[in-house]
Amino acid sequence: MVMTFFTSTRTPLYSTGWTPTTTGRYAGSCIFLIILAVLFRTSLALRQRLELYWLDRHLNRRYVVVAGRTTEKARVSGDADAKSALLVSAAGVEEDVRVVRRHLRATPPWRLSVDLPRALLGTVMAGIGYLLMLAVMTCNVGYFLSVLAGVFLGELLVGRYTQMDEH
Repeated sequence: MVMTFFTSTRTPLYSTGWTPTTTGRYAGSCIFLIILAVLFRTSLALRQRLELYWLDRHLNRRYVVVAGRTTEKARVSGDADAKSALLVSAAGVEEDVRVVRRHLRATPPWRLSVDLPRALLGTVMAGIGYLLMLAVMTCNVGYFLSVLAGVFLGELLVGRYTQMDEH
């Protein structure tokens, strides 16, 4: 394996079946890498947005008064962060509700509706990241610059949506 950068247009990408035989196919491989890197940066932004959404949903839970049970209203009435609201339930009954913003003190509980999409997105992101790494490890200058161009373009398009220290 070559351990220095080189400029061949016939470098296999991911398998011997993906070996460009013309300059046009090499350019197509480079364009694919640019799109894959943009997709990677977009998935980072998507994950950040979803994490913020899931945290907001966790912190803003509704407590509904249920007949025959201790009322949450009595428990949260002294909470300065609580806001009063009126909720019409699925049965058409108006319920007295207090929307309370919790303060995050511990890890949120495991929820299938949150943790399954998080795991799927993390797996897709890892796969894309490894594919980009393998492209760079070919030491082909065109592939390397294509990955960098894709990261640049992706950051330019969706960088404002990511605020975490990701790489």
